[in-house]
Amino acid sequence: MRAVRRQEVIRRNEPAIERIYRDWDDALARGDAEALLALYAPDAVIESPLIPHVLGVEHGIVRGREKIRSLFQAVADRKLPVRRRHRGKNFTDGETIFWEYPRQTPDGEQTDFVEVMEIENGLIQRHRVYWGWYGIQALHGDEVSQAGDASPSVVEDHPGGVALARSNAANPVA
Repeated sequence: MRAVRRQEVIRRNEPAIERIYRDWDDALARGDAEALLALYAPDAVIESPLIPHVLGVEHGIVRGREKIRSLFQAVADRKLPVRRRHRGKNFTDGETIFWEYPRQTPDGEQTDFVEVMEIENGLIQRHRVYWGWYGIQALHGDEVSQAGDASPSVVEDHPGGVALARSNAANPVA
């Protein structure tokens, strides 16, 4: 009986989940903060290691559309023209969708992470981003280059929309 209910939930929510998967990536590619924001519930929550980096806050959590707007605007403002984005298939149980941006792509390496979104009433309610080692290393390199301790040598764009400059310096991630 539980399997039947799960299939019903998936079937009922599939159009909204597919729309979010498609529209979120399209809006991100365009740097359209307002289109991204429209996909989130008014009291949505985003968790990401990118949040302290771009907003200059202590914790990687933003709550509510106004704070999410600030995050997306900060991400859009930092975007550089170089773009490398390749994502894998999405998986869903009808309520949560997730997909991977793998490090290794057909065109080379990119910042690696996984997007997880919980969908309620056709909107993103909770969004978590899990970064891989390559992404963390790129983020660390960007922090070092911003501090003036190293010059950036490689620029790439990651699915979170922020171009990260990686330094040639051997800087281990703390």
